Amino acid sequence: MRDQILAYIEDNKGRFLNELFELLRIPSVSANSAHKGDMQRAADYLLDRLRELNLDTVELLETEGFPVVYGEKIVDPTYPTVMIYGHYDVQPPDPLELWTSPPFEPVVKDDKIYARGACDDKGQVYMHLKAVEILDQLGMLNCNVKFFIEGEEEVGSANLEGALREHKDRLKCDLILISDTSMIANDTPSVSIGLRGLTYMEVEVVGPNRDLHSGVYGGAVDNPVNVLCEMIASLKDENRRITIPGFYDDVVELTDDARAEFAKVPFNKTEYFNHLNIADTRGEEGYSILEQTSTRPTLDVNGIWGGYTGEGSKTVLPSKANAKISMRLVANQDHEKIAELFQKHFESIAPKTVKVKVTTHHGGNPYLADTATTGFRAAFTAIEESFGKKPIPTYEGGSIPILALFKEVIGAPILLMGFGLDTDAIHSPNEHFGVFNFLKGIETITLFYPHFVRMEETEKVRV
Repeated sequence: MRDQILAYIEDNKGRFLNELFELLRIPSVSANSAHKGDMQRAADYLLDRLRELNLDTVELLETEGFPVVYGEKIVDPTYPTVMIYGHYDVQPPDPLELWTSPPFEPVVKDDKIYARGACDDKGQVYMHLKAVEILDQLGMLNCNVKFFIEGEEEVGSANLEGALREHKDRLKCDLILISDTSMIANDTPSVSIGLRGLTYMEVEVVGPNRDLHSGVYGGAVDNPVNVLCEMIASLKDENRRITIPGFYDDVVELTDDARAEFAKVPFNKTEYFNHLNIADTRGEEGYSILEQTSTRPTLDVNGIWGGYTGEGSKTVLPSKANAKISMRLVANQDHEKIAELFQKHFESIAPKTVKVKVTTHHGGNPYLADTATTGFRAAFTAIEESFGKKPIPTYEGGSIPILALFKEVIGAPILLMGFGLDTDAIHSPNEHFGVFNFLKGIETITLFYPHFVRMEETEKVRV
């Protein structure tokens, strides 16, 4: 069977890549209203590609925001059903001057596809379309499939709950399969068993009623930019622990055994430093770099502005300052509770010389997988068959906020089987996705289905 799959991929890899490039050329940036038409173009492009897969149903599910691209093929109602989740929206490409090639004109350099969305998530979701194509064309599709590809993941999936609840019955499945994560390395495959959650805030510090002359008023009137910097600096102590009261109350610490297993994950500190062009890291005291970036909560300023930032100089004392702040969460933290704690604390530490406004943008809870499911066993088997070695279970530092909602509304197990690398520069200039990873992902996903079906049938007989 694998030989047939590999032969099909070899014969069609040029077409697979060209189809992906067409999708990557569409600047579907959900955060920017100027790209509303591009969002529709991306959805329409995926609709056309789904129609080519001989599905029973292909349509747009409308939401209060951008639509969900939906498709399904029910081979037999008694067969297991897999629902594939992904997203067609991408992060803004800024700053454009740091890209070595245009972000929406994909190019292949050093066997890597460079374009915004190449890895997150267009390249990874497109692997699933091609896997279903292969199974269908080779007469191997003995599983029902559903595609659920949304357009607002990069802005928090705020309008997805309504669509999920409205279409709850038709979205029933035995497994939700997602490729929006990474693996350790091309020669060290892995499966994600945990993701951090997210709380995203915006703060505004307001002082005088207008920008002031810094010579006339400086030294007496408090400067909102200075105040904001002082407030942000106070959010962590000397050991890099977050100082918000109650922030760690619900954090589940890894056991000593779990930490010992986690320490076995391959990691080269020198390569890590060289890749980022840094001399050292500065994370929470007492934890390794891998633990800091995946199993510990964080607080980071994502953007900060205020005062004069144009060319040359302008001696003003700004009237206000702003910042965007995100917090990555771990089990069992709740994003709404953390948002409330943040707001209460931030307001409490503001001096009386300024006024503070705190806004919650979006968030999602952490995710921990059930590794005893047939989906995980099938994934481990398929990856070992494809890569020639057993995958390593890993935790990831990123977030997919919609997972908790899937668990609540759909109730099916979730499998995260990603093929990106941490070095793929997602959300950054020069995002890329290896041609090897794209094609190997197609192969592995295709192999996954027969293993999953076999294990599901065995489980039913056992029950």
